Amino acid sequence: MKSEGAAQDLSIGELSARTGVPVATLRSWERRYGFPSAAHVAGRHRRFSEGDVEDVLRVKRHRSAGLGLAAAVRRVAIDSGHGSSVFAEVRRLHPELVPRVMSKAALMAVSHAIEDECCARAALPRLFGGFQTSGFLRASRIRWNELARTSQVTVAFVDVASAIPRDELPSALMEIPMPATSPLRREWFVICDAEDLPALLVAVELPVSRPRPDGQRTFEMVWSADPAVVRTAARVAAALADIHLPGQPSLSDLIPIDDPPPASEDLRRAGELFDRVMGYLDRKLARHEIASGPGAGPAGA
Repeated sequence: MKSEGAAQDLSIGELSARTGVPVATLRSWERRYGFPSAAHVAGRHRRFSEGDVEDVLRVKRHRSAGLGLAAAVRRVAIDSGHGSSVFAEVRRLHPELVPRVMSKAALMAVSHAIEDECCARAALPRLFGGFQTSGFLRASRIRWNELARTSQVTVAFVDVASAIPRDELPSALMEIPMPATSPLRREWFVICDAEDLPALLVAVELPVSRPRPDGQRTFEMVWSADPAVVRTAARVAAALADIHLPGQPSLSDLIPIDDPPPASEDLRRAGELFDRVMGYLDRKLARHEIASGPGAGPAGA
C-alpha cells in the first residue's frame, strides 16, 4: 500500500474529504481489514498519508469494476506487494498471537483435531484449507469431501486445480489454483469460521539450505479459537479466493459483515494451556522420530 517513510499529514476527516468515503466507513474498513492503516504520530491523533488517499481511491475503482469490498482491499494490498499471505495478515492484524516452530507431525495432529471437530460439531462452517500442492489435496480428498458435505463453503488452495470440470467433481469442494509466486504455496492452514466452533491453524514452511525428508519439514505456526482472529483469517482467504478465481460468485459475501465478540478470558487461558500442550506434543513426536506418510493433513505431507 503506502510507501515506507511517506509523510503522515492527513486526519481521517481529511482522508474522507479527499476520497469521498465517509469517516464511519473508513473506520469500519480499518477495523475489519486493517485498511487504511493509520500512523500514530507523537502528540497527535492517528494520521494518514497521500499513499492512503491513492489506495482508497483504487479500492473505489475496483469496486466500480465489480469486485467485492474485501477482494478490492486485498487486490490493492497485493498490487503493493502486501496482503497475499494468510499467515502474514493474521500476524499483522493480531500481533498478540505468539508463533511457535512446529514439526509437520505436530501440525498434522492439530489440523486433524480442528477438522474432526468442524465435521462433528460446527453448523454450516465456512472452511478454508491451504494444501501447498494438488498432490497433498489428493491424498486428503476423501476427508475434505466429507467436510464439504456439511459446510456452507469449502475451499482448498493448491498449486494446480483438478483437471476435472467443477460440475463433475463429486463434492462441493472448491479448488483455487495459486500462481507460482504466491506466498500461499508455502503455507499450511485450516480455517473453520463458524459461529458455534471457530478455530484456525495457519503456518508457513521454514526455508532450508538443502532438501529435507518429508517428515523433517518444520513450520512457524499460530493457532487460535478466538472468533475475531478466525474471522480475520476467513476474510483474507475468501478475498484471495475471489481474486484468484474471478467470474465466480463472491466468497467474501458469505463472510458475515459484523465482527464477532472477542474471546473471553476463560478461552484465552484455555488457549495458553493448549499452546503449552502443543509444545510438549511436538517434543515428544520429535524424540520418537514420528514421520507421517505423504498427503495427510490439510497441507498434505
